[in-house]
Amino acid sequence: MANQVKGIRKVKLKSIQTGLFFVKCQFLVCSLFNILPATAATEPVISVIQSPENANQWKGITTRLEQAGVNYCVIPLNSIRNTADWGSRSVLLLPNVETLTPSQAISLEEWVDKGGKVIASGPVGSLSAPGVRELIKTLLGGYWGFSFDSPQKLQPSQDKLQRWADNKNLIGEVRGGVVVPNSTTQAAALWNQDNSAAVLATSRSTFFGWRWGVDSAANPSLDSAWLQAALNRHASSPDAVKSIPGGATECNNSAVAQTPATNSNTLTQINRNSTSFNITAVIPDNSSPNINFKRSDELSDEAIDNLQDEVRLDIEPNSRKPISRNETLVLQQELLKLIGRVESANLAVAAINNGSTQTAKAQPAQFASSQPGALAFNSQQAVSQAKEVVQQLPQLVANRKYVEARKQWLAAKNSLWNHFPVNQRFAQPEIRAIWLDRGTIVKAKNEQGLAQVFDRLSQAGINTVFFETVNAGYTVYPSQVAPQQNPLTRNWDPLKSAVKLAHDRGMELHAWVWVFAAGNQRHNTILGIDSNYPGPVLAAHPDWAGYDRQGKMIPEGQNKPFFDPANPQLRQYLLNQYEEIVTRYNVDGLHLDYIRYPFQDHQRNRSYGYGKAARSQFQQRYGIDPLSISPSQGDMWQNWTAFRTQQIDSFVAQVSQKMRQKKPDLIMSVAVFPLPEQERISKLQQHWEVWAQRGDIDLIVPMTYALDTPTFSRLAQPWILSKKLGSTLLVPGIRLLNLPTLGAFDQVQLIRDLQVGGYALFAAENLQNQQLQQIFSSTQGSTEREPIPYRQPYKTAALRYASLQKEWKFTLQNKQLKMSASRISEFNSQAEVLENALNQLAKSPSPANLQTTKASLIRFQFQFRTLMQQNALDNPYQVGVWENRLAMIERLIQFGERVKK
Repeated sequence: MANQVKGIRKVKLKSIQTGLFFVKCQFLVCSLFNILPATAATEPVISVIQSPENANQWKGITTRLEQAGVNYCVIPLNSIRNTADWGSRSVLLLPNVETLTPSQAISLEEWVDKGGKVIASGPVGSLSAPGVRELIKTLLGGYWGFSFDSPQKLQPSQDKLQRWADNKNLIGEVRGGVVVPNSTTQAAALWNQDNSAAVLATSRSTFFGWRWGVDSAANPSLDSAWLQAALNRHASSPDAVKSIPGGATECNNSAVAQTPATNSNTLTQINRNSTSFNITAVIPDNSSPNINFKRSDELSDEAIDNLQDEVRLDIEPNSRKPISRNETLVLQQELLKLIGRVESANLAVAAINNGSTQTAKAQPAQFASSQPGALAFNSQQAVSQAKEVVQQLPQLVANRKYVEARKQWLAAKNSLWNHFPVNQRFAQPEIRAIWLDRGTIVKAKNEQGLAQVFDRLSQAGINTVFFETVNAGYTVYPSQVAPQQNPLTRNWDPLKSAVKLAHDRGMELHAWVWVFAAGNQRHNTILGIDSNYPGPVLAAHPDWAGYDRQGKMIPEGQNKPFFDPANPQLRQYLLNQYEEIVTRYNVDGLHLDYIRYPFQDHQRNRSYGYGKAARSQFQQRYGIDPLSISPSQGDMWQNWTAFRTQQIDSFVAQVSQKMRQKKPDLIMSVAVFPLPEQERISKLQQHWEVWAQRGDIDLIVPMTYALDTPTFSRLAQPWILSKKLGSTLLVPGIRLLNLPTLGAFDQVQLIRDLQVGGYALFAAENLQNQQLQQIFSSTQGSTEREPIPYRQPYKTAALRYASLQKEWKFTLQNKQLKMSASRISEFNSQAEVLENALNQLAKSPSPANLQTTKASLIRFQFQFRTLMQQNALDNPYQVGVWENRLAMIERLIQFGERVKK
């Protein structure tokens, strides 16, 4: 295809050499003044796609086109069925088009391959099938991530290749969102809030991170300026063509397009099968309810993936409350995702056992109506029934059968849960951590009782234990540094026992310490002492305390006093304590908790950090007592926030450096809050992205606690996709308290389907559920210990890739992958090259083998999407899972490169 396009371009360039030279010269002169050449007055410059989503925005879109002086041709989206339908104009504008069918997406890619350029805006393709979204992501160099709550200022990037966007006319206030770039895509403009991408630019596309043509997003002049800049850029690119070979030449509409006729009662009906979403507009009959669905431009900016903010998934089966369009979309998508997880888990088992799978012995859920109405006796039937529910939901809602819709959705979810393969081992090598809490340690009473706890954890496949060693100012062991051992663990040394018990079972023991939380009122109650007791350390050193603005040691609504992180004597005490733990006990890691300030709410005058040392140091630096500063004093308040944040940042670096000097192979990890970065810095002064980027920390463990998988996914996904963690490994936390057994397994399966190296369970006291214990023992427990990713990253990468190959082999043998014989041969050949490189690196981790493996992996990842193009449309979830696992292998190699130096 590429050679054909090059040949066509050569012929065309040769035949119109003189004319093209004139046009190019004319364009270069005009571009200096940010206008288009005069030829735009006589023929369309671009094609503009008109869709149901932008119908209500059409006036704003056309106004901006006319203001920019652009002659355009309108193409209705519903008329596009093949490549030629995208038109012969060389530039295509996709303003806020959220839904594309698979055939439209494929034909658009073919149109671009012929030399077409795309200018897109808003959440492009976000309401499309997952496979379509992945294809659009590749075409545009990234995807719509999330929106900002308030307008942000656009600013040019510093990338020298994106100087076309360095223009004062392109700077202004815009209400938009973050567009997340692919690994090779550069941002042309940034948001000033956090330097996240606002505009993406590739050789064949420009992607605006806001709804272009919508007055509430950006003013018309700024919108028009950006369109002009993008048009100038694409028209003057080295491979620019005047028209697309084979494209349709007719223009269905005049340059001044008419607003499409719309019907306020039109509903969007979603028909979904196993491979795609096919969204078509239908007019309801008189029996249908008059549902006031939101217009497309009023939907939440994150589209379906973030509609959960307004949709509850703790479904009440007998509720007669109407179900909105948003709720219908979310319910459908979440059921499809669960289908994907169940199929992914069963494929892993089938690949290991050559087609034999067993599922949970619980009775499959029975559907509440005759449609689909049959019992699911195996996973394939459960999946088929669930897909029927996905298709039927819109009609049930349109007919006001809200109780029926909810019951069918719940029955489908429960049936799918009951068909997870929970009786066979299929987990790959991964981090399986658990917090072993003080309560469980105290309850054990002695080493014999603690041995029973470690036996359960070992049988469940746990390989990393965060053992609560310092809590509320007390040490769990007899210390020569701390003023007092916890009264509940006196007369024995739980830490010494724990290290021995863990190592005897092939597990790692990481000392879990409270850093800046000095006491605990609830713990005081357990001890039977005054609830206001600040803990043994602050009782001995009251000058080390932190305070809120009112002079309280314990912030309002909280139950823990905190230390002042700026106090040098306190910092040295903590370093001495950690050194004692690392040198006296053969711990494998140090796990930092409460590495932050208390929660703050500045709008309610609830700020913290006003310790004696902090106030003195800040006043010396800035000449003002921080108690006299308020959030309304912008720059000075930012200085105060930055000062406190730096106290935490510098202490993490200090701990990491000092402890690794004592024990070079010590694994450093942190328990952190998964709040957005700026909000977290404002409320907690916890900037863990910095710790990760500097290499201070090996494992980031976000406390992504949720009672359902969709919420858990929303909490974890931003950090899984973040590019700010360097080579640090991410280990999402799962809270077991009140979580259904199969709900916990569902969250674990989600992690296994993402580019994550494992999970952490909170906490051991909640792993008393015999059913959950049995599921973990069956699916991930083993007498033969696997490598732990952070300890043996290269070997883990090789074994995880071997599991991938088993799945590919199984699907090929069962003709579940659509590939020609030649492509199968090419795929197997490239897969084998990568296999050999990974195995050699695991066997001999030399610099030469590392470079060979990295090159092989990059090459294979690049080809994988091409080879899997059709399968990505047929089974987007599973192909996405495979891509995630390849990405995790890449991350393991990066981690190994850092720690093996």
